[in-house]
This record gives sequence, structure tokens and C-alpha cells, in this order.
Amino acid sequence: MSVKKILINGQWVEGEERVVDVRSPYNGELVAEVSHASSAQMEAAFEAAESAFKNTKELPSHAVSDALLKIRDYIQENAETFARALAKEAGKPIRSARGEVGRAMHTFEIAAGESMRLYGETFPADQKPWGENRFAMVERFPLGVISAITPFNFPLNLVAHKIAPAIASKNSCVQRPATQTPLSSLLIGEAIMSADLPPGSVNVLPCSTDVATPMVEDPRVQLLSFTGSGTVGWNLKKRAFKIPVCLELGGNAGVIIHSDANLDNAITACANAGFLYAGQSCISVQRIFVHEDVADDFTHRLVDKVKAFVVGDPLSEETDIGPMIVESEAIRAKEWIDEAAATGAEILTGGDRDGTVLQPTILTNTKPEMKVNCQEIFAPVVTIVRYSDFEDAVRQVDDSDYGLQAGIFTQDVNRIRHAYKNIRVGGLMVNEVPTWRIDHMPYGGVKESGNTREGIRFAMESMTEEKLMVINFK
Repeated sequence: MSVKKILINGQWVEGEERVVDVRSPYNGELVAEVSHASSAQMEAAFEAAESAFKNTKELPSHAVSDALLKIRDYIQENAETFARALAKEAGKPIRSARGEVGRAMHTFEIAAGESMRLYGETFPADQKPWGENRFAMVERFPLGVISAITPFNFPLNLVAHKIAPAIASKNSCVQRPATQTPLSSLLIGEAIMSADLPPGSVNVLPCSTDVATPMVEDPRVQLLSFTGSGTVGWNLKKRAFKIPVCLELGGNAGVIIHSDANLDNAITACANAGFLYAGQSCISVQRIFVHEDVADDFTHRLVDKVKAFVVGDPLSEETDIGPMIVESEAIRAKEWIDEAAATGAEILTGGDRDGTVLQPTILTNTKPEMKVNCQEIFAPVVTIVRYSDFEDAVRQVDDSDYGLQAGIFTQDVNRIRHAYKNIRVGGLMVNEVPTWRIDHMPYGGVKESGNTREGIRFAMESMTEEKLMVINFK
């Protein structure tokens, strides 16, 4: 097995710090050996990115669009290679992995289109006499070197959501993947190599936390884009106080099922959104609030559907739910379940753990202060809470330190409007679960869930700055 190299300045080079084993979360088998960059190589990456920016900022839009489409085409031509890498390194069931590959292709395709639409605007200057004979305009310009730090749970598409808008807005980029899941980033690096971009436009460096320090503190960094845990993200923002920091963090997404909901749709959506990829999504359904008139029916049918999920080997075509990323996370989630059960919660299904595999778990009779409710469990666990008053359910969903996305199932437009006005989140999904996302929409949160909006056009706005020009024609 050859050691995977890192991408610096358009060249694949051996990392100088150490070699790290990438192992399957499911069975511990060795998936790959990946070399990690040294501090000297991180410096070389920033030098390359800074030099590349002199060229990327001058690229014509059609060349940028063509490059992004070449990256999309490379992913499409090697789709199964990407999918199997995802399944092996992240433990993502192969059918879900193929879905993520398709989304990544779409993300680069969206970026290709948006790269042609980085518009400015003009302003009338003659609203006062001293503005006569003057013309004012604003144009958006790329910032420079972008630092991108990405998580393990969507190691292909969330990388695409950093790199694609950076390329589309004519910036350069240094990207650090999660230690557990570097292979998807390195595969994107190969796709970038096929795209005829200036060397150093994108540099991909698996590395230790210490080596990654310049990604936050180096004065050449013009923006840091981070997706991951809140504890890490807010600390990075403090350290990088002189530059913009875009944070996409966690959540404990709530969904309301009212008595007039289409239960068939709500049950199927909640089952998938609560448990697929072992609940390891920041918008995974975690808290379900069900009106008392339909609570028994909803609960029984959801339990039956979840019991039917196939749990096991992510490389099997039959598997619905695979392992958690590391055993310590499965142990933590199991402890939270046991704590809840010991203080009055009822386990309707699941609750057992075998290594990294936690059986999909549904709890009821929980209390708001239990960790399974008030914190982000990031595991295949949901809680069901009955309610009688809709406005009280809205208050409970909103009563969270997090504010990423929420969901509501009802046919009543007045209830929809009330929820929209009173649940403070980045997005409200109506007759849909909070886990729903399409890659061009503005996506992000408030409160502890972050401070940014991703989705290509919105990320490009963060990665560019407005500059005013006024011309005096006298």
C-alpha cells in the first residue's frame, strides 16, 4: 500500500511530519496510509497560495467556469472511486456515499454558473448638486488566500462547499481535511489537477493541529472558513480576530408534527433524517414534538420503520446505517442514553452498542434538561415529546442554544407563519425535516450554530469584498 501524498503548489509531495493510518470506523481495517505535512510544508503551501492568487484574480470568468466543470466531470468519471473512499474512511453506507458524490458534482456545477454571475451595481450620484456629472459603481473583488478546515461527516461535499466558491470567486485556498477522512479531499485534489488552474490555487494538507496553526493566525490568510464543532469553531474565531471567520457549526434540530400533518410523509422523513449516517449530521433530526392527537400513531409507526433499518457494513448495498466515526463517540452517546433512561426516559427501541455501531434509538418521556435534548448528540438518537398547544411546541423548539434549521409539518398557514417568526434558526423547513438541504440555497445558523451562510453564491459573497469607484466626468 503506497503512502498518500499531499498537494502543494500543483505537485504531489510526501508529507514530512509523519504517516497516519486511516482505518475503517466499522471494522478497523487499514484503508490507507496518509502522509502529514510539516510546518515547513504548511509555509510552502501559503507561499504557493499567495503566489497563485496573483494569477487567479486575473482569470477570465469563462476560464474559471470551465475549470469548475472539469472538476465536476472528473468526479463524475470516477464516481464509484469517490463513493467507496467515502464508505471506507467515513463509514458512510455506500448508497448514501453515492448520494454525496452526486451532491459534490452539483456543487461544482453550481459554482461554475455562479462564477459567471459575480455582479456589481451602479448608484446614481446626482441626488445632490455636488454629485452631478459623477458615476458611482461597486464591484466585488476576491480577498486572497482562503483557509478551509473541514469535518469528517461529509468529507467530500463539505470540502466542495469550501473549495468550489473559493475557485469561483478567483481566490486561492489552503485546505485541511479531518484526520479521520483525508481521502476525499485528496481525491478532490486530483480532480483539481485536471482543471488547468494556476499551480497553488488549491493546496490540500492533512496535518496535525499544531502544524495547522498558520491557517488561523498567518497574516496572509484573508478569510477562515470552518465547519465543525462549536467548541473548536468559536475558539478559532477568537484566535483569528483580525480576519473574517465563517463558522458552520452544530445543532440539535427540532421538528414539529401537528395533528393535521401528512403522517406518512412525516414518519418517513423523520426516520431517514434522524438515523441515516448514524445521525452524524449537524441538521440530523434530534427532537421530535408531536401533537397528542397523533402521537401514539406517529410513535408506533416510527418505531416500526426504524426497527426495519439494516445496520452494519457500510460497503454492503443493503446497509442503511453504519458505524459512528470513532468508538469514543459511540460510548459518549450510549452514556447520554443511559443517563436519560436512569432519570425517567423510556427507550422505545435501540440503546445497545457494539464497538462503533450504536443501534438506532428512540426515547420518550424525556425532559428538556437531559443531554439527549439540550445538547447535540450527533448520533442515531431521537427523542419524542408530546404537546397539546402548538405555540408551546414552537417555544420548545426555539428553547435551544443552537439555531441551525428546524422543521414543521402542518397545513395551517397561520401556524407556519407563527413558527417562521418565532423559531430563531437559519432555516425553517415546512412539511419537511430540518435535515433537508439543496446545495445552492443559503445554509447556516445563528446562536451557537454559527455566523455564516454557505451555498455557493453566499459563500462567494463572504470570499469577496465590495469596492466603490466614483468617476468625475467634468
